[in-house]
Amino acid sequence: MFSFYSFSQKPVKIIDSLKQVVSSNISDSLKILAYSDLCWYYRNISIDSAFNYGNSTLKLSKETNSKKGEAQAYNDIGILHYGLAEYDKALGYYKKSLSIRATLNDTMGLAALYNKIGLVHQNNFKMDSAIFYATKALKIYEDKNHTRYAALIKNNIANIYKGLKQYRKALNIHLDLARINKGNKDYLALTKSYNNIANAYLFLKDTIGSIDYYRKSIELAEKYNYKKELAALYNNYGGVLHAKQEFINAIEFTSKSLKLREELNDNYGIASSSLHLAGLYLDLKEFNKAKEYLYSGLQLSEKFNANELKLDAYDKMVSYYAFKRNPDSIIYYKELFKTLKDTIFSQQVIKEVTEVQEKYNTAEREKKILTQRTEIAENELSLNKKNTQLIGLGVLAIVLSLLGYLLYNQQKLKNQQLKKESELKEALVKIETQNRLQEQRLSISRDLHDNIGAQLTFIISSIENLQYGFKIKNEKLINKLSNIGVFTKDTIYELRDTIWAMNTGEISLEDLQTRISNFVSKAKVVSNKTSVSFNIDENVPKDLKFSSVKGMNIYRIVQEAINNALKYADAETVTVNISKTNQDFLIEINDDGKGFDVGNQKDGNGLNNMKKRAHDIDAEINVVSELDKGTVISLVI
Repeated sequence: MFSFYSFSQKPVKIIDSLKQVVSSNISDSLKILAYSDLCWYYRNISIDSAFNYGNSTLKLSKETNSKKGEAQAYNDIGILHYGLAEYDKALGYYKKSLSIRATLNDTMGLAALYNKIGLVHQNNFKMDSAIFYATKALKIYEDKNHTRYAALIKNNIANIYKGLKQYRKALNIHLDLARINKGNKDYLALTKSYNNIANAYLFLKDTIGSIDYYRKSIELAEKYNYKKELAALYNNYGGVLHAKQEFINAIEFTSKSLKLREELNDNYGIASSSLHLAGLYLDLKEFNKAKEYLYSGLQLSEKFNANELKLDAYDKMVSYYAFKRNPDSIIYYKELFKTLKDTIFSQQVIKEVTEVQEKYNTAEREKKILTQRTEIAENELSLNKKNTQLIGLGVLAIVLSLLGYLLYNQQKLKNQQLKKESELKEALVKIETQNRLQEQRLSISRDLHDNIGAQLTFIISSIENLQYGFKIKNEKLINKLSNIGVFTKDTIYELRDTIWAMNTGEISLEDLQTRISNFVSKAKVVSNKTSVSFNIDENVPKDLKFSSVKGMNIYRIVQEAINNALKYADAETVTVNISKTNQDFLIEINDDGKGFDVGNQKDGNGLNNMKKRAHDIDAEINVVSELDKGTVISLVI
């Protein structure tokens, strides 16, 4: 019905043709398709009209119980919100479409939605979720042998690696994709690949390689009038010129980028180009112009919760107010910058991304193994049948006996193959279960961090406001409030340790050393007179790892031992020594404090907790102490 709408027509002509179709006497199913097409073609001409036709598609689909049309409408409206950088709204519509397409078993539709959801998470810098959904989309396209779509997903994965600062991985993927796109004469995809290669070279500090590929990409984009790509390219190339301190040329290209992005209603791009121009004018010390673009970029990035752009805006705000000599604003934006950066570049996110990618690779290897085993079994069966036919030309009795044997052998092979297939299916189910469990652990840890952590921080802030805002002179009350504040801060540290353990499948010796070192640094602030040192013997393997439960218990035992030495032993020196003998892993905590009589000492909560933790991980703990001769606590794992 719609095949006569050729791609050579301009969008306005296509829209006019579609409106004629809608106004004619056609079936509801065809009208739904026409509404959907109008929504698509209007998206770059009139966003209000695009929303109007998207909602018309949704309304008619619900009235006629067309689930396919309803899923497409949610998808189309989500795309419109995404184009406006309204990522939360886009995600909501994508998920509604995903739910319907899952019931319809629309595999290709599901793959497209996984890709779109991954892009939303990528723009919000939630890289663990981004690569999870991109990987799900990639698997479907590879199973269906859709090489072009698979290439697009790989491009997104490469960009995720770029966001995680793994630039060499990103570059290798983009170079491979450029060769594929050039061979397929897909010039739009090739333009994007050249841009991505230029970005990767730039991050790898290869300016010559970066400039070369930016120029190639700009040349293609200008030739074929790819406005969206040109907007990004002008902005990126302007960044290179900025780095070379060619400020006038940089402003020219960045301004061209901003103008194109305003034409395209690209809110994310407008914010990015505005912040880039703000940085250029800051370097030129034209502060009024810088302020104009800076506030514009900041407001857009905060409005649409674009974390990466917010980080850039906060950083530039610090520079701007430094020039203006406004210390309060400098401190305010520095704190915003630090808090957001800690969230974005969490090491746990990088680890979770790697784990998800590895699970995908494992599933692919298992799939190949299953295919190879099936081919081997089929070849063996074919060979046995041929042998049976040759022997059948001989003595009839031998043929009958061999036939019985071969039938038995064939059944045995089938049973073995079914068993292997069952084992592989169980392994795949286990991997999926682990994925779901890991998602639950991530969700719980985020809730702990975002909810309880925020509440504890609010308590600390409230206590400080009480102390300084109301000028309290009652010394007991001041001490009480200070103790509550210290206890709350300690609780936050304990909460962070718990979240760290929850998000970690296994804890390396390096992780353990870092945690203990951080605790030791904190302990030194509390007790200035006590010297704490940390030593690891050379015979301890660098790649030593523990389960998260065992690693957390070891950390808590060492923490309790150091605490006791600082609080009760009045020690001047505390030493933590780690060594390995045969199959045992030994940790010793020595102090030169006042010690105690082990025989007459009743175990307090601290010693009892250390013994219980050691018992829980099948470890042995020994406490040796004498009055005025210090204490040695040994943990053998």
